Amino acid sequence: MPALSFDAPGRLKLGRPVAIIDIGSNSVRLVAYEGLTRAVTPIYNEKVLCGLGRHVATTGRLDDDAVDRALRALARFRVLCETMNVSDIFVLATAAARDASNGPAFLAAAEKACGQPISLLSGAEEARASALGVIAGFHAPDGMVGDMGGGSLELVDVHGAQVGQGITMPLGGLALQDVSGGSLKRAQKIVREALERAPEYLEDLHGRTFYAVGGTWRALARLHQAARDYPLHVMHAYVIDPDDGLDFLRLVEEADSKTLKDIESVSEARRPLLAYGAIVLEEIIRLGEPKEVAISAFGVREGVLFDKLDPQVRERDPLIAAASDLNLLRSRSPRHGEEMCQWTEAFIRSLNLPETVYDSRLRRAACLLADIGWRAHPDYRGEQSLNLIAYGAFAGLDHPGRAYLALSIFFRHEGLSPDKVSSRIKTLAGPRLLERARLLAALMRVAYPVSVAMEGVLPRSPLLARGNQVVLQLPEHLEPLANERLASRLRGLGKLLNMEPVIEIH
Repeated sequence: MPALSFDAPGRLKLGRPVAIIDIGSNSVRLVAYEGLTRAVTPIYNEKVLCGLGRHVATTGRLDDDAVDRALRALARFRVLCETMNVSDIFVLATAAARDASNGPAFLAAAEKACGQPISLLSGAEEARASALGVIAGFHAPDGMVGDMGGGSLELVDVHGAQVGQGITMPLGGLALQDVSGGSLKRAQKIVREALERAPEYLEDLHGRTFYAVGGTWRALARLHQAARDYPLHVMHAYVIDPDDGLDFLRLVEEADSKTLKDIESVSEARRPLLAYGAIVLEEIIRLGEPKEVAISAFGVREGVLFDKLDPQVRERDPLIAAASDLNLLRSRSPRHGEEMCQWTEAFIRSLNLPETVYDSRLRRAACLLADIGWRAHPDYRGEQSLNLIAYGAFAGLDHPGRAYLALSIFFRHEGLSPDKVSSRIKTLAGPRLLERARLLAALMRVAYPVSVAMEGVLPRSPLLARGNQVVLQLPEHLEPLANERLASRLRGLGKLLNMEPVIEIH
C-alpha cells in the first residue's frame, strides 16, 4: 500500500508505510502509519487483548494461554504488514515480558512469530518513549506524562522538547488487580503508598498539565465525555478539570461498571480495569494537584517513531505539518494556501488586531486547510470540510482549536451567519474563537473570487485596513474582477468590522 509524503511545497513523492507492534501487558497491538513523518497518520490499527501481564505480579510468569494468544496475534500482524507493503516494522515489548521469568523464552518465540527483532524496553526507556510521544502530539507541552499500562505506570516530566528523568512503578491495571486480590480498597492503599514515595515527581506537577497515556485512561475519558454529553468524540487533547475528574473517578470506583453511560464502547476485557485506572488517576490528581488532565492518544509507539526523525523534522509544528500535507494532497493549488497565510497576516497587522502565537498557528493552519473540500458537491462543501477537520487525525491541536478550524472553513463556504452551524461546536470554540473564525472566513470569502484558488494572485491584490476603511487593491489588469459578487463579499467583511468597503484599482 503506497503512502503519500511531501518533500517541498507542490512536490509529491511516494513512500511506504511504517509499523509499530507493541507487545504490552494487556494488549498486543499493530499500528501502521502512512509514513515516517512529523505528523504521523495511522492507516491501520488492530489490537488483541491477550492479558500477558495477568498474574505476573504474583506468579512471576506469563500465562500459557495469554502467550498462545499473543503469538497467534503476532503471526497475523506479520502477514498484515506484508500485505500493506510496510517498509519498516519496529517491535516493542514492555513490562510483562520484562518482569516475567519466562519472558526471554516468550520473546524468542515472539520474534519467530512476527519475523522481526524485538526491543525490550526498560522502565526508563518506556518512560522516555511516552514523553516523546506527548512531545510529538502536543504543541509545547509542559507538565508530567503518566503512562498506565497493564503492568506498570511510568511518570516523566516534559517541558517543550525536554524530557526529564522518568520513574516506573508496578501500578498497571492488571498488576494492581493481581496484587490486591481484586480489592479496590487494598489497591487504593497500594497506589497511595507507592506515589507518596515519589514526592519529587508529583510536587513538580502542581499547577501544570498531567498528560494521561494508555488505553484504560482513554476508556475513562470516553465515558467522561458520554457522562458530560461532550460534543466532540475525539480523545486526543481532551481536557478534564481536576475537580470534575475527581467526582467522576469516584463514581467509577463505586459504581457497577455496567451502569456507566456508553460502557458498550469499552471492550469487556478492559472494563474490570477501569476502576484501577480511576484509582491511580485519582491519587495522582489528589497528590499532584495539576491544573488539568489532558488525554493523549500519542504514547510509546509515536514516541519511538518521533525519535527516529531527523532533528530538523522533529522541530516542525505537528499541526502545521499535518495541515501542509492535506493542503498538498487535496487543494487545487497548494501554493495558494501558503499565500493565503501571508495575505491574511498582512491584513491582521494593518487592522492592529492582537494575535498570539496560538492565534497565529490556528490562522495559518486554517489557511492551509481552506480548500480541502472543493471536490465535494457545492451544497455540502461546508459540512464536509467541517467534519474532515473536526474529526481529523491532527496533533498539536486542542479541542477549541479544532472547533475554530472547522468553523472557519464552514463559514468560508456557507456564509458568516453563526446560526447556520450547531450550537455545540460554537460552544466548544467559545465566543472569542468563534468571532475570529468568522473574521478569517470573511477574509477568505474575499480572497477566492479574486484568486479562484490559484497561486500568484493574492500577493498582487493586498487587502488592508486603512482608517475606517477595508481596502482591496487590485492591479489594473484585474479590474474586471470587481463585480457585484466581489463587492458583496467585501461588504460582508466591512459589516463584520463596522468599516467601509473600498475597491481600489492600481
